Amino acid sequence: MTGLVLKLGPHERVLINGAVIENGDKRSRLAVMTPNANILRLRDALHPDEANTPVRRVCYIAQLVLSGDAPPMETRNQLLRGIEQLSQVLTDPDSRQLLSQASAAVLDSQHYQALKALRGLLPRESRLLATGG
Repeated sequence: MTGLVLKLGPHERVLINGAVIENGDKRSRLAVMTPNANILRLRDALHPDEANTPVRRVCYIAQLVLSGDAPPMETRNQLLRGIEQLSQVLTDPDSRQLLSQASAAVLDSQHYQALKALRGLLPRESRLLATGG
């Protein structure tokens, strides 16, 4: 297994297992070899005030696990319930696939992958909210 590869821009910050790491002056690539490491790009992090839509709220819960602010087992049912609620509304094939990936990732305790899949729903949610449904 090659691990997760992070491509970081100059001075980009990432949270790895609770430690904030800042890249230097040049672009770089890091290979995270430890399985199940909790990783969150700070540029992708949602501020609590931004968790104001259904998809963003579920993303925020996954983010709390990655930041170490919520225990994975305590959020598991909340994440799965949120994904199930989203699947009642986002019924197109692409959304269904992303929700299925997110659900499988949560069940496998792969919260980074769950967040990645859920973030893929954000553009669709924005379009739906802009058009009123």
